[in-house]
Order: sequence, then C-alpha cells, then structure tokens
Amino acid sequence: MLKKELKSQLSQLLKLMEGDVVLTASYDDSEKSKELKDLLDEIADMSSHITVKEDTLERTPSFSVDRPDERTGVVFAGVPLGHEFNSLVLALLQVSGRPPKEEQSVIDQIKALDKPLHFETFISLSCHKCPDVVQALNLMSVLNPNISHTMIDGAVFKEESKDIMAVPAVFLNGEEFGNGRMSISDILNMLGSKADPAEYDNKEPFDVLVIGGGPASGTAAIYTARKGLRTGIVADRIGGQVNETADIENFITVKETTGPEFSSALEQHINEYDIDVMDGMRATNIEKTEDGIVVTLDNDAKLKSKTVIISTGARFKNLDIPGEDELRNKGVAYCPHCDGPLFEGKDVAVVGGGNSGAEAAIDLAGIVKHVTLVEYKDFLRADEILQERLQELPNVTILKNAQSSEIVGDDHVTGLKYTDNKTGEKHQIDVEGVFVQIGLLPNTEWLEGAIDTNDGGEIIVDRKQSTSMPGVFAAGDVTDDRFKQIIIAMGSGADAALNAFDYIIRN
Repeated sequence: MLKKELKSQLSQLLKLMEGDVVLTASYDDSEKSKELKDLLDEIADMSSHITVKEDTLERTPSFSVDRPDERTGVVFAGVPLGHEFNSLVLALLQVSGRPPKEEQSVIDQIKALDKPLHFETFISLSCHKCPDVVQALNLMSVLNPNISHTMIDGAVFKEESKDIMAVPAVFLNGEEFGNGRMSISDILNMLGSKADPAEYDNKEPFDVLVIGGGPASGTAAIYTARKGLRTGIVADRIGGQVNETADIENFITVKETTGPEFSSALEQHINEYDIDVMDGMRATNIEKTEDGIVVTLDNDAKLKSKTVIISTGARFKNLDIPGEDELRNKGVAYCPHCDGPLFEGKDVAVVGGGNSGAEAAIDLAGIVKHVTLVEYKDFLRADEILQERLQELPNVTILKNAQSSEIVGDDHVTGLKYTDNKTGEKHQIDVEGVFVQIGLLPNTEWLEGAIDTNDGGEIIVDRKQSTSMPGVFAAGDVTDDRFKQIIIAMGSGADAALNAFDYIIRN
C-alpha cells in the first residue's frame, strides 16, 4: 500500500522505537476498513515492536495506538495518510517511549493538567495545518493519562462532520474548542496554563533578541549567531506565516517546495547554531531602559538584550463586512488548501485578485463546482502566468470592479453581496463558501505605540532596518518594505542582523 520510497523511510524511523506498541483496530466491511487494515498490517510487518489486534471502538474504521498494558488515549478515526501520515509515525515513536523534542517546561505544563480532557479533531487529509494540531494533542495524550485525543477524517465520517466547514476543528469534551492551526503552547494557553516566568527571567541578557519565527527571523538569528553574538529567538512557531503556504515556486535555486517543508528546513538550520529558541511564546511589550532593551512575554517574564530585531510577520486580513465574523468557519474560510475539500461540488467565491486570490481560485477549481473570483479594482494584480491559468479554467468567473459588501447566511453561507464600483448597482451571487484572500495585516498591536508605524500598522524602517527606538531593528513582512516575499524577508533579516552587529560594535 505504501510507496517504495515512503516504506524505506518508514522502516528507518521505526528502528527508533524503544518499546512495544499495540494497534487496536475496529473494522467493518467497508472499503475504508479494508484500506486501514492493509495499512496497519503493512506497518506491523515492518517492526517486531508493533502488533495489531481487533476490537470494537467508538468509530469504525478506526484504531488506537497503545502500549501493551495501557491505553494512551491516542485514536485515529479514518486512514491517516496524506499529511496525517507523519502524525501516525510520531504517535508510534512517542507511545513506544521515544522522548518528545518539547522543552521540559512545556512537558511539565502538560503533566500538570489534572482534569479529564477529551479532544476530538476533525481534519482533512489535504490540510497542511491539521497535523500540527493532531500531533500536539496526541503528544499531550501520551504524556498525561487525563487527556485523550481522536483524529477524525471528515471525509470518512461525513455525517458527523456535515456542519464543519473549516479544519482543523477541535472539540473538547463535546464542545467547540478552536479552529485553525494551534501549537501545544496555544492549546495550553487556551486551557489557562502558562510557562513559569522564572525560567525566562533568570536568563542572561542577550546581545541580539529576535522576535518572530519566520524567514526574516531565522535568517537574522543565524547571521548574528555566526558573528558570535549571544542570540535568542522568541517565536510563536518557527516558520511563521510560511507554514500556511502550500506551494513555493519562486524561492530561487529551489524549484519547488512547500511551506511546511521550508519551515522544517529553517528550523533545522537554526538548530545548527547556539541560538536560544523560546518557541510557543509571544512578546507583549518592548521598552528602552538604562540596562538595555526589555521585552515582556505573554507569561509576564522579562528578557533583556542589547539589541532587538522585530520580525513578527503578518496574518491574513479580514474583509470587515457584515456576516464575516458570524459565518467564520461556517462557509467563510481563509485557507483553500485546508478547507477546499469541504466544498466539493459546491459554488464558492474567492475575494481578492492578487497572487493569493488567483492561486486559491485555481486550486479550488479542481475541487468545487464553480469559482467566482471577486476583485474590487478594474484589473487583477496577480502575476500574468496565474491570470493565464485562470482564463483556461471553464468553471471560473472573474468579477472586476466588485466591492464585497456582505456575506449572507444563517447557519452557513448562502451568498455574497457586492456593489459594482462603476454603476453603483448592488448584486448577490449564490455561493456556499467565501474564501478571503485580500492580503496581510502586520502583527504590531503588541508594540502599543513604542515603535513608529505607518497608517497600515507596518513598522517604519530606514535603509539600515532601524526603527524609531535605538537598538531596535525590524525585518520582513512586519515592516513598510513594499514587497512581501520570502526571499525579500530573508534579505532584510540578514540586513537587520548585520546592522545590529554594527550597532553593538559602535555602542
């Protein structure tokens, strides 16, 4: 069932198992059960540490990943292939006793949770955000007997997932918990658990403290570490917004890659150097003091540094029109790669005529019945090659001079209203999904006026990437640099790092 190359890779990974694992499977006569049985039998044949037994579980087809004498609470409902295959491999290793790569402080937080927590995550196998959530909750289940987690493939359990229109969708003890990508730290924060600030307060002052985890941040940290400077990174997650990108085809010398692959390579490169990575953390304040620059974290810890490089990136913009918030995850979506399969055979709209909007329309056209691309200007801003692809698609309609005004629906999206910018006439198109792709909003709210920004919230920088606060630099999509591209962000990160080094020498 597994391709030869994948099977070879899996064989090597399974050699890392440290103990025995029992896969308890629930089958019926369906094709999916046969597919699951073939997969589990093939994996079991590859390692003497793995055995398969049959039992009746809550859902069929499904299986749990257990120790011989202990249920771990880790369950896969469906066949975890596609992006979720990595989640299965990690579960096998962790249940076998392979220690996780998380910081000890995070492990302690997980083990300290003392209430019964049963999580269920509805996923799509094409969703590149879903594995992060599945793997985080699986690990929490492995570490704490009070926690259990079931991954549910919405395509297999359609009746259960019929009202879910955005993945990953996480439920806790039967109630809605959250949607979208979440790290372990995000989940812990949502549960009211925070890292001990003493672990951070006691750190020696840094020469350079980088705020953010994207391409600009990683580049800046590597450059300063190579200069021999004491470097730290405070990041929600390594890779940042790039994690949301499915395909990358314009990073020179790399013909084609994906956002998650790029982020993984970036993390590996960072780990080659003596860089203090504080992931799962966010900065909430920055101030200049006599002792240097002080950055406050979301657990109230304070870090000191001679210089700081802010590269907190950006996030998707909202339309800010009636119906958007009310129907979010009920037909209003922001990730065509993750949520597109949920709209198979339906009519949808994509709002935004830039590269993101054009790429979304092209991807969705292969899944849904019809796509209407809505752009408020009288021309598309997407690259010419993308516009040519759009014109070739028979199930794509392009509306220009169309200003979106309202998303219509009660329990789910039923339409999109727009105004013709030329005539002033109001129209409505009947759609069941609206994908918002109108650009990015810089993550600068936490600065609270400490650093000068423009009307769009972007940090104003000079040719040295310097900000209005001496010793503080900025790079990447969070700045007022005109173009938002991975390669440009990395260049500005290197520029900021070299100028921070120069600042330290001169001061």
